[in-house]
Amino acid sequence: MARQAGGRTREANANDALILQAAREVFVADPKAPVAEVAARAGVGMAALYRRYPSKEFLLASLCAEGQRVYIAEAEIALAQSGDGFDVFSNFLRRIVASDTHSLSGRLAGTFKPTEVHLKQAIRLREVAEALFERARSSGHLRADLTLIDLGLMLEAIAFPQFGTTARTAEIRQRLLAVMIDGLRAGHEPLPGNAPTWEEQERRWIPKT
Repeated sequence: MARQAGGRTREANANDALILQAAREVFVADPKAPVAEVAARAGVGMAALYRRYPSKEFLLASLCAEGQRVYIAEAEIALAQSGDGFDVFSNFLRRIVASDTHSLSGRLAGTFKPTEVHLKQAIRLREVAEALFERARSSGHLRADLTLIDLGLMLEAIAFPQFGTTARTAEIRQRLLAVMIDGLRAGHEPLPGNAPTWEEQERRWIPKT
């Protein structure tokens, strides 16, 4: 999963970015799509793609690792900010939805075997997410019966719809998020049923046979 920074040409770097963007678009729409579709959308040959990503599973894993890195970076930015914990958390959610990290987790969970990189980043991701979540809870404005896993599943649900253009999709997702943020506030009726568990969440990432 480690990227090789030294000795790469500008063209190789450009191809790498094109491949990852194309892979995101292709596999978010259809995780079962062939790698050839990624190469065609990126405008690169199969040889160029396979030099960087030797298998479809490696490419899927790379996409998810990048999504983890984005989430962690945004959470660390939020943790460094001052102000009301709920407001900071709400602004963090708006940035996360804009970055579209949950399209990856929602579509690609169970499509590849997680690596040590994923597991290490998952630990850090949970640490920063829980810290932000508890800071929002300590503000007194976050409903007490909500869990961090509830929140993640809601973000995946928001990431699911596709509406014509990227701009229109982003606009509607922010609209849905505004409703969700209002539902996160304290003072609502208790949530029904039992909350999802970390065991259930982790089970989703076991490759399906």
